[in-house]
Amino acid sequence: MTKVHEDVGVADVVIGNRGFRVGGSILGNRVLRKEDPKFLTVGGTYVDDMVEPMLAGAVHATYVRSQVAHGIILSIDTSEAAAMPGVIGVYTAADLELGPAPAVFNPMVSRTLLATEKVRYVGECVAVVLSETRGAGEDAVNAVIVDIDPLPALVDVEASMASGTLIYEGAGSNVVFDTTALGMPENTGDDFFAGCEVTVKGRFLNQRVAPCPMEMRGSAVAWVDGRLHQWISTQHAQGVKDAIVATNELTAADVRIIAPDVGGGFGAKIGAYPEELLLGRLATKVGRPVVWRETRSESMVALGHGRAQLQYITIGGTKAGKVTHYQLHAIQDCGGFADMGMILAPFMTRPMSSGVYDIPNIECRTTSVVTNTTPIVAYRGAGRPEATAAIERAMDLFAYELGMDPADVRRVNLIPKFLEPHTTSIGQTYDVGDFEVAMDKALDAAGYEQLRAEQAARRTSGDSKQIGIGVSVYVEITGGIPPFGDDAKIEILEDGRAIVYAGTSPHGQGHATAFSMITAERTGIDMDKIELVWGDTDLVPTGGGTMGSRSLQHGGAAVNQAAVELVEQATKLAARLLEADEADVVLDKDLGAFHVAGTPAVGKTWADLAIAMKAEGGLVQATTFATTSPTFPFGAHVAVVEIDTETGQVKHLRHVACDDAGRVLNPLLLDGQIHGGVAQGTAQALLEEVRYDEDGNPITSNLADYAMISAAELPSFEVIHMETPTPVNPLGAKGIGESGTIGSTPAVQSAVVDALRHLGVTHVDMPATAEKVWRAIASATK
Repeated sequence: MTKVHEDVGVADVVIGNRGFRVGGSILGNRVLRKEDPKFLTVGGTYVDDMVEPMLAGAVHATYVRSQVAHGIILSIDTSEAAAMPGVIGVYTAADLELGPAPAVFNPMVSRTLLATEKVRYVGECVAVVLSETRGAGEDAVNAVIVDIDPLPALVDVEASMASGTLIYEGAGSNVVFDTTALGMPENTGDDFFAGCEVTVKGRFLNQRVAPCPMEMRGSAVAWVDGRLHQWISTQHAQGVKDAIVATNELTAADVRIIAPDVGGGFGAKIGAYPEELLLGRLATKVGRPVVWRETRSESMVALGHGRAQLQYITIGGTKAGKVTHYQLHAIQDCGGFADMGMILAPFMTRPMSSGVYDIPNIECRTTSVVTNTTPIVAYRGAGRPEATAAIERAMDLFAYELGMDPADVRRVNLIPKFLEPHTTSIGQTYDVGDFEVAMDKALDAAGYEQLRAEQAARRTSGDSKQIGIGVSVYVEITGGIPPFGDDAKIEILEDGRAIVYAGTSPHGQGHATAFSMITAERTGIDMDKIELVWGDTDLVPTGGGTMGSRSLQHGGAAVNQAAVELVEQATKLAARLLEADEADVVLDKDLGAFHVAGTPAVGKTWADLAIAMKAEGGLVQATTFATTSPTFPFGAHVAVVEIDTETGQVKHLRHVACDDAGRVLNPLLLDGQIHGGVAQGTAQALLEEVRYDEDGNPITSNLADYAMISAAELPSFEVIHMETPTPVNPLGAKGIGESGTIGSTPAVQSAVVDALRHLGVTHVDMPATAEKVWRAIASATK
């Protein structure tokens, strides 16, 4: 079945890798992923799969981790472990002469890469074993005796705020950041709502989750001729290079970073962790290459977590449903270090607190607090899902208070369509938006009125299985982290093939397909003759990496610009070789050759031009694409759930998603990103939660205890395409990698509450597990 892509004007059909044109352009068509044959047959080459001559004779690193959440280190006895068979050495911070490293975002918070005076969460690295085999290292870590005098473990973020026990004494408080420190206003309390006819308060927990990438972290290092080569599973090779250069006290020229295939990142693999940063020093100690691979149990406590935001909201307005005032205090749990989690609330949640709504008066304060838990890092959406969840839950509570349909309340308050920049009352400027149309498309596709009728019938009949319908409308920021742009280079080989060098890195998104499509469109070179190179800092020394849904709008725009400039360069060269005026030379994309207009029989192919440029360094075009602002994708999701009111069991029946990511390059890639995002959003709404006991011990430290979602718990997703191109980049593209997560989570949570509303339930914190739902029903019906 085919359908017409109304904004692109070409048939939405599946075509192969050669990229023949439908309706004059490959762009906007469903092109099969170039990456898939490799991943579906021989598989990728990950850090743990590498057969690299430079790593011959490598030793294995295994880290000794704290089993105590908070305490003073009295001693570390490595003698027994060091004497075990196969052990080459056991090293502490003192052995490696490690000094305190301050947090980038708060220099008053500092730690050594291996804990010295204190431990601050279970899983923190205390020492490292180097061994001939992994097995020997795993045995030896159990023989390292770390004597710790326990301190009170601060797991709850509000308890940590109030506690006199300081996790970092140098910071003077467990509050490590607050927006009031930037001169942003304090929330004024209930006086802010003095003129409102209706006000509602809420306390929401956007719970802590684990990223759980399919490939855990891994890294390997080798010193060759005084130069450090490091392979690492990362989303940003160029970014981690800076940290590794600093840790090893080297110059940039002394370090090469290589990212092989990366089996998922979700934000948690943007930066470098102590385990990776120390490998170069360890290799120096033993004079041999060193490899490290994380286990799943380690990953659950040592790979950065996501979300973990406590929200207090008050929303007020008129009895007719117009919201006039909104107040949010977001308390961000940073975990055991002031990592990226410290700035997510002030710089991502706060600017997006208005959501899609025209609310004239907004106050938003954020407070970031350290706790004795795994540090929080960026996780798919990174601060924007939290903002959307808060305002969407607030809108539901406001609708419940008024007795209005939640969709109707949203319609009253949506920002009207705008194709010029719009600035919200919190101060964030959006590029383009048509929020009501997105909501209508989702509601119409879901059959909203019929769903409400079915819901009413089930309630009237007293059916034990009730349905809930959740609606969320969202806007998010993508490409919102500097650099605003990226680098790209295209090289034409003497056989006519092209190599694209990109500053963004794939870990499942389909970069090879997307960037080949753009290059093929501009040059006429077949997609199967285009190769993508990424993640090697010798070959691609600068680049912004892949995060914040920036790849197409920044990296893809850079490839597009390089291709356009390459054609201009090639046209000049072809004119010289053909002894013709440049204005008369055209590129015949079907033939992949340049010729004088009207005389296609005599021309110069890309291979001809590359050969002609051999003596001058080849046919190469490098460029830097720059833009001045991020983009703001938007959309609407409708979720339908069924709840067994006798057991609390929730079943996700349907999910309709309308996500507007601007001009669509490849609907197949778009749908894949939406599907993955909806799955992760549903997982947070219904299943996933990292939990600790009162002593700071993780009780969800493996995939037997941590509830990962599978296809069995998910419906088939219904995706509606909508395109509102952005003027921010020449492709008209906005990000899509995180949108599905941002729109789906509040929709599913809202559906759960909606199914129980007639029983008196107005809120259920995520995850809406069967036990939690059953307890909510029991409490409401007492």
